[in-house]
Amino acid sequence: MRISVAADSLDGVAERVVEELRGRGHEVILHGALDPTARDDWAWASEAAARDVGEGRADQAVVCCWTGTGASIAANKVPGVRAALCADAYTADGARRWNDANVLALSLRLTSEVVLGEILEAWFAGEPSTDDADRANVAHLDAI
Repeated sequence: MRISVAADSLDGVAERVVEELRGRGHEVILHGALDPTARDDWAWASEAAARDVGEGRADQAVVCCWTGTGASIAANKVPGVRAALCADAYTADGARRWNDANVLALSLRLTSEVVLGEILEAWFAGEPSTDDADRANVAHLDAI
């Protein structure tokens, strides 16, 4: 899978996210502080990663900033993106299942390496729900 990754700094698990994704066999596209030639501000970096998803250059993305909030807000501005800020595996699983989220937002401040592994495991194991009500909710997001 091609996964676009953005971080506004190299604090916390920023570089570990890339290592984890590559270790799981994913092709990684780097943005922000992870790419020395790119602008590293959270809004620009997260937008770039989200655009990779929205425009088909990546299957999914992981966007990171100090709290994860700004990264998720920026990503959710891109058409076709459903970004979810996840602080634990349960939330990551639910985001994939009920929201068909295609961008994972993480807090560089709060996410430990152990929790990162748990979140990624749940995220990649998660499958979008086939329940009609869940699908209707996801479809409605495009109409908003």
